[in-house]
Amino acid sequence: MALLWTLVIGGVIGWLAGLISGRDVPGGVIGNIIAGFVGAWLGGLLLGQWGPVIGGFYIVPALIGAIVVSLLVAFIMRAVRNRT
Repeated sequence: MALLWTLVIGGVIGWLAGLISGRDVPGGVIGNIIAGFVGAWLGGLLLGQWGPVIGGFYIVPALIGAIVVSLLVAFIMRAVRNRT
């Protein structure tokens, strides 16, 4: 049950990051979950552990990290599309 909760929270964080940044993460739900996990890891490294904790994620750093990840992925995908 803990794994399911973690996947749901990771997906919600990735989805919120996509809404806030105005960029869609490729891959739909799986892409949102991956962006949420990578964003939580990146946010934890850069911003530390602060704010409310839900499902093992510090929400504020995870959300900021997921926004950065979604912007980077959108930038890379646009560059790849324009190159070909």
